[in-house]
Amino acid sequence: MNQCNSKNGVFPDDVMVQILARLPIKSLFRIKCVCKLWYKLTSEEYFTRLFNDVSVRNPMLLVEVNESLSESRSSLILVHNIRGVSEFLLDFIKDRVRVRASCNGLLCCSSIPDKGVYYVCNPMTRQYKLLPRSRERPITRFYPDGEATLVGLACNLSTGKYNVVLAGHHRPFGHRPERTFICLVFDSESNKWRKSVSLQDDHFTHMNRNQVVSINGALHWLTASCSCVLVLDLDSDIWRKILLPEEVNRGSGNRIYLLESDGRLSMIQISDVWMNIFIMEDYSREEWHMVDRVSLRCIRGMVPGIFPICQTGEYVFLATHKQVLVYQRNSQVWKEMYSVKNNATLPLWFSAHAFRSTILSC
Repeated sequence: MNQCNSKNGVFPDDVMVQILARLPIKSLFRIKCVCKLWYKLTSEEYFTRLFNDVSVRNPMLLVEVNESLSESRSSLILVHNIRGVSEFLLDFIKDRVRVRASCNGLLCCSSIPDKGVYYVCNPMTRQYKLLPRSRERPITRFYPDGEATLVGLACNLSTGKYNVVLAGHHRPFGHRPERTFICLVFDSESNKWRKSVSLQDDHFTHMNRNQVVSINGALHWLTASCSCVLVLDLDSDIWRKILLPEEVNRGSGNRIYLLESDGRLSMIQISDVWMNIFIMEDYSREEWHMVDRVSLRCIRGMVPGIFPICQTGEYVFLATHKQVLVYQRNSQVWKEMYSVKNNATLPLWFSAHAFRSTILSC
């Protein structure tokens, strides 16, 4: 194979690299054994960067499904716009865990039986890291149930560095005021936690805790009141707020969700008959623009229980109690991608995250 070239019917190396970079990771690992040339091409740093760049432009929906209360481990379903549905387990982590955050191919998981224990893993390469225990003992510090209200994961593909954020209100005892907000940030380079304290009045629903967006070196959460986006700058550990678009109607029957779209902050508003998609065109100036207005009349009966999970400029993934739908923005076509066959213990949207398949060590 090394002696072949395009004249003899074999693609040149640069074309093969472009093709291989679009394979699923499992297929990629298999083809490494085909020949020395493919092993060499897929082992180079350039290929890793190319593979990750391609994957970032094609997000998937990841959902944790537990179809019976007796099951000790839930299964994870990956839904791809073109490849369809695949299933995998987190059984390589020797613990029962649940997914708390997702960023650029890595997952942050918390232990179910042991509060305060966190892992970061790449489910595609089946690598994981047990994070060191924080001196703050989160099980006794966070209010109200001992676990962090906000869990965030930020991963830089170019450097391989990642941060895990645990934040929440301090338990109302001792001399600290109830508004005291504790923030712990794990740095993968130093393998240590750092702590900051601020005052916060904001509260969060399950859905806006789940939809944390990592862009521009910061983590973003939508507040429960939908009045603003709470932002944590990971370089300075300073919290600030971003206002939502003025044209957003926060009246009864309107729901708002925070997502990412092709590397930019996005917000989706859902009413009875419309889905409005906003993009922050200028992050420094906090300028929002509505980029799409989608009629929901053809799925009107499902609208009250539908939740957007991830999107690109071409499509939007949404989850209901038992289904995963995709809306193709160009063709304006709705399609069911996945449906739970049996009774699930929790609605799918309750444990759904945006996901990307990347080659990254944790």
